[in-house]
Amino acid sequence: MFLSVFEMFKVGVGPSSSHTMGPMVAAARFLDHLRAQPFGVAGVSASLHGSLAFTGVGHATDRAVMLGLAGFLPDTYDLDKAEAELRRIHAQKTVTPEGLGDLAFDPKDDLLFDFGPPLPGHANGLILNGRDAQGDIVVSETYYSVGGGFVMTADELASGANTDDGPAVPYAFHSAAEMLEMASGSGKSIAEMKRANELSRMGVSALEDGLDRLWQVMNDCIERGLERDGILPGGLSVKRRAKGIHEALEAERGMNLSAPHTINDWISVYAMAVNEENAAGGQVVTAPTNGAAGVVPATIRYWLDHVPGAAPSRVREFLLTAAAIGGLVKHNASISGAECGCQAEVGSAAAMAAAGLCAVMGGTPEQVENAAEIALEHHLGMTCDPVKGLVQVPCIERNGLGAIKAVSAASLALRGDGTHFVPLDAAIETMRQTGEDMSEKYKETALGGLAVNIPNC
Repeated sequence: MFLSVFEMFKVGVGPSSSHTMGPMVAAARFLDHLRAQPFGVAGVSASLHGSLAFTGVGHATDRAVMLGLAGFLPDTYDLDKAEAELRRIHAQKTVTPEGLGDLAFDPKDDLLFDFGPPLPGHANGLILNGRDAQGDIVVSETYYSVGGGFVMTADELASGANTDDGPAVPYAFHSAAEMLEMASGSGKSIAEMKRANELSRMGVSALEDGLDRLWQVMNDCIERGLERDGILPGGLSVKRRAKGIHEALEAERGMNLSAPHTINDWISVYAMAVNEENAAGGQVVTAPTNGAAGVVPATIRYWLDHVPGAAPSRVREFLLTAAAIGGLVKHNASISGAECGCQAEVGSAAAMAAAGLCAVMGGTPEQVENAAEIALEHHLGMTCDPVKGLVQVPCIERNGLGAIKAVSAASLALRGDGTHFVPLDAAIETMRQTGEDMSEKYKETALGGLAVNIPNC
């Protein structure tokens, strides 16, 4: 099993990796599918199913599909160009992807929110169609956005094509138990094994430059979030709070007023800054999803700014360790809130962040695995119940608390010798089973929990 660090962490756009980035990627893939056809099409249409329908407007899924059909991609997304293109699409009722000419597309008629049963493969499903000049469907493909910006066609999902078919990597662990066994046998850390796997597929400069860019985008997102105030879009009138909290923390530090527990506020404000940017549609790094994008960068920033001896040169080690843990969770359970609730998003992110922090603070592989397990275990059962389908309430604060749990989990693990009662593999499997048993109301449909127990407008 190999999942690259650059698949686990992807530069993209808010507010949701599964509901915004995934559908945009699916639409781009469909354009490639159309370009490969021996015949042309005159128009396109789309239908959204399951969670993509129920919370699609709040997650900007409709915008993402339109922009994807126009040729936009998450990692090169430009907000001003996107807004101009959306205005053009609504006015002219066409999309103009490169190499396909003008294709008829009326957002009012050609983008359907289907609130019936979800498609059989996954809770996040969409069907994209190509039509001839008479309006008849001549090409159709079903896609599933399976979390973290990952997209699969129905055929790929059914055939198990999510397994890696590239050249063998030196440390191909499928479980945490195998990971620890390989670490013991090789004498390498988890980050060193992950680095060796990555280098079997790419060069040193590509890996190191890519990791540096990931942290740069994460940190830039924190900085933007700490500098901006105002009201978040979407209709809930949620006020940005990171800037005000950060200014208060800085003032207290200058006057020597802060209490020891104030460190939790620092951790939270870094995470909230990221998730306020995400909610506003800004550039973020999926970690492993957009809804949980604040946990890992907040934990790194806490370490760099508040832990003596922290060194920016070791951020790569943090990210590699975190990606190894995230890969295990995705491979053996899920990182999708629509599939397993928020335990799969913020819970997974906290496990990744705890592992990374434990590693850079000198933890052994056994302590790192323990840190990840503690963090994930204490998110088990967490529901995904976004109010009005927006990644704002409870998501923004939830990232702050997820980062606090990650730091606490790493600290507890470092106090021990790595031996513990519940293995990480058991926590991951429990998360999968809990998600399977969880009511659909609590899996990113905005049909239960906080989403129905406080006013929506």
